[in-house]
Amino acid sequence: MNRHQLIEQIQQKKNYLCVGLDTDIAKLPRHLRTQPDAVFQFNKAIIDATKDHCVSYKINTAFYESQGLKGWEAMEKTVHYIPKTHFTIADAKRGDIGNTSSQYAKTFFEVMPFDAVTVAPYMGEDSVRPFLEYENKWTIVLGLTSNAGSNDFQQLSLSKENAGKKLYETVLEKVASWGTPSNLMFVVGATRASDLAHIRSIIPDHFLLVPGVGAQGGSLEEVSKYGLNKDCGLLVNASRAVIFASSGENFAEQATIVAKQYADEMANYLVY
Repeated sequence: MNRHQLIEQIQQKKNYLCVGLDTDIAKLPRHLRTQPDAVFQFNKAIIDATKDHCVSYKINTAFYESQGLKGWEAMEKTVHYIPKTHFTIADAKRGDIGNTSSQYAKTFFEVMPFDAVTVAPYMGEDSVRPFLEYENKWTIVLGLTSNAGSNDFQQLSLSKENAGKKLYETVLEKVASWGTPSNLMFVVGATRASDLAHIRSIIPDHFLLVPGVGAQGGSLEEVSKYGLNKDCGLLVNASRAVIFASSGENFAEQATIVAKQYADEMANYLVY
């Protein structure tokens, strides 16, 4: 999916919601746990319940990789089941030397038809470049995350020779020069919504993938206030708050209600 198509979907649906399919098998409703293909059956029901109220789905690969071959099969079936109208993200946080990154890119862009994959930039341009070489695919680079450990490195101030910038600021500036707003996004945690205005001054045109709204306590209003740009420029992810809105047999119906609540709120913030 290219940038124009993504923006078009946002405009048509009047929201920028990304539903995170962080499908923890231990949290599935009891009536599904004994089914032979429980993860896919759960995902299928969630997709059917939320597809009218979101523009994107993000699959956190860890929840599938931990289940071995069966998990990989569930992930592959899930990404194929998601409607082509929706932007698909493999939240895999890959990144390695060039020839290894090439294999990661092939996994998520060829073997599985994801539109985007999350990437860690620590190893530099040659570790990110293989992902950027795919046409109409997106590389989503970790920018400023919302976990407590982000203070260990991301928030460190650099030397005076680097104008005292924080490490994450340098990452944003440097990585932005490797691609364009049409193939690069950045992860920015919602619990740091007040930093979004500053981040927008560094990368005004790029899309931002914003996790942390919902179960992690991030404010959709704050994220929208500081993060929206002329093209929307946001994909706000909600995972547990949507997919585990209920642990009962009505889990899909409750997911619909919560996703619609997010979508309706987002419609109030969008101005076209």
